[in-house]
Amino acid sequence: MPYRPTPFSVDYLPKTHHTLLHKFYRHHKSSMCITEQADAWVVRATEIIAGVCLSPVAEGFWLTSLFTAPAYRRQGIARLLINHLQDSYVDKPIWLFCHPQLEKFYCNLDFVTAHQLPEPLKSRLTRYQKNKTLIALCYHHS
Repeated sequence: MPYRPTPFSVDYLPKTHHTLLHKFYRHHKSSMCITEQADAWVVRATEIIAGVCLSPVAEGFWLTSLFTAPAYRRQGIARLLINHLQDSYVDKPIWLFCHPQLEKFYCNLDFVTAHQLPEPLKSRLTRYQKNKTLIALCYHHS
């Protein structure tokens, strides 16, 4: 794939700066949140335009709180962010829960249906599915 310069940068957000991502979520009235143990990553133009959290779980990571500012959607920002995570966390699986309508998006990023989940995620998914339809997906660097 040819190199294409991008006006966006993907940056790890140190825990001391998690409040910046929290403010981004609140500014957009998003219910996304950051857990204390999560690694937070952001995409910046001149300001934060997208964010995601990756929390350690069992022998891998759980991807949560992916959110792109509405003005930047459908420009490949979420894909850029997830591809960066896939390149940065190569030795362990990454799980996520998503609404069924997002399955194709994640499958195009090499996520597959997670037939087995670590117990902490399995019980959480069961609890979440009482109120909404979610599917579990997993990515593992090949």
